[in-house]
Amino acid sequence: MIKCRTILGVCLGTALFLAVSASAVEVPASSTGQPVLLSGENAAAVSEKPTKLLKEGVLRFGMHVSGMGKMDPHFAAGSQSRAFADMVFNGLLRYQPGNAPHIEPDLAESLPEFKMAGGRQIWTFHIRKGVIFHPGPQTAAYELTADDVIYSLEKSADKKFCAYAGEYAGMSFRKTGPYTIQIILEQPLSPILFFPKFTNYAGGFIVSKRAIESMGYENFSKHPVGTGPFMFRDHIPGEKLVLSAHKTYFRGTPLLEGVELHFLEDIDRREAGFVNGDLDVITVSGERGWIERMEKMPGANVEIHGVGEVFTIYFNMQMAPLTDVRVRRAIAYALDREEFKKTTTARLVRDAYSPVPADFMPGGLTKTEIENLGLAYATDIERARRLMEAAGYPDGFSLDVVSSEKRIYRRVYEVLKAQLARIGIDCRITVESHANMHRLIRRDPRPVVIYAAWRPNADAYLTRFFHSDSIVVTGVKADTNFAHYKKVDRLIEDARLEIDPVKQVNLWGQAQIMVMNDMAAYPVMYTNQGYVRRAYVDYGHTLLSTMALYPQFTEKTRLRPKL
Repeated sequence: MIKCRTILGVCLGTALFLAVSASAVEVPASSTGQPVLLSGENAAAVSEKPTKLLKEGVLRFGMHVSGMGKMDPHFAAGSQSRAFADMVFNGLLRYQPGNAPHIEPDLAESLPEFKMAGGRQIWTFHIRKGVIFHPGPQTAAYELTADDVIYSLEKSADKKFCAYAGEYAGMSFRKTGPYTIQIILEQPLSPILFFPKFTNYAGGFIVSKRAIESMGYENFSKHPVGTGPFMFRDHIPGEKLVLSAHKTYFRGTPLLEGVELHFLEDIDRREAGFVNGDLDVITVSGERGWIERMEKMPGANVEIHGVGEVFTIYFNMQMAPLTDVRVRRAIAYALDREEFKKTTTARLVRDAYSPVPADFMPGGLTKTEIENLGLAYATDIERARRLMEAAGYPDGFSLDVVSSEKRIYRRVYEVLKAQLARIGIDCRITVESHANMHRLIRRDPRPVVIYAAWRPNADAYLTRFFHSDSIVVTGVKADTNFAHYKKVDRLIEDARLEIDPVKQVNLWGQAQIMVMNDMAAYPVMYTNQGYVRRAYVDYGHTLLSTMALYPQFTEKTRLRPKL
């Protein structure tokens, strides 16, 4: 039996170091180079409540969206849906609040163990006792058991009821006791790929079996029932969503009385609400100078953190003249990352040199590694022009591309246009609504696509953007392979099935080296998240990075008394 005593975290150096033995898997992953050791001792101590809370302890959060997305956590995609799911539900495991992608036990008592039997991998979860579901419209509060966990996982594996059902293909779920389940895999997975599937993210959330069966799925989608620190109270479409504290939360009664999510897509409205004291936390604007201006406001604290999104330029290798690698490399040498970074505030942006972000997950390649491999493509206009001439395009050509109306997308396409003009390429841009842009680039292949995305692990990045099955329109599982790339299928598949983490990370690195050498994609930059909070808001945890796409309000979050 292999016992996973610790969790796989972020690789902040040039490699992921793992010690694998018959009894442990350990990953040094902290920024200090020390091992990140996460024990099963996760019963969080709760700080005492302040003597006087603001507005009865209700935290008001102004978000950059016009309305609520889906409230079934298994369909959470947008920032508002992810924030809601994070506060209302739990997973068997969880990303540490404010410290993703480090993982620790949540509804499970400890990190799971696995054994191999009959060629199948079997993971065993022991469920925490005494976890109570919120009361629902037709159900009283009750204790979580293995029945709810099995029901939730089977729901997650059903594409009709989960947007992430593919993550659970080839798995079966078995109850072995009132608080024990087994997950059986036909194809073994390493902890790097297995653990995230059962966290408080995507399909890993545990829902109430009784609530869904009693009120029906449609009603559950309008009034979800979970086990998290906050529970659904009210939804006013286009205005706000209201949550109240779950008094019997297993980690302790929340210090907040509740949370309000206010839907304010317009930055001027968010800023006005914050300045007037109607909002306690708001999403920042990427407009240059906005953050610096807010920092001058008394009592306002601006915090920048991950995880964010990698902006990458994809080159369609099946569309002339980009079929010629010399043309693709010429374009790469004509680009300047520093100019792209100026499209948003310097406070939010960081460099990206590989499709998988090296700072946030195992499998990415660092700037030093890319430079040592000769794949950094530092700006070199003369070299770019020579490559264009050698490819037979001394006078350039034109490209028709489509941009989202969102400010940052428009800006990065404008930078692309200006930079390509220096080597004779006329980049003709059509601006569409954000939703229509997404439809068009998937339905009508373009020679060049700029796309910003976060994915939970290296396998997801490489599979969705570079596996031939994911080629837009024609792929077996058409997704976001805008480059029409076909050369790394075997590496991606071998890495997915590799249970030795060191070998797995090496395979992911090899795949990206091929992608960069062929210049199928050019990583541009990484944009972080940013929020402004009032000084009296105490999140209750440090804020380094969060998979939930907001600062995370937990049972420890509170509003301190005003001085």
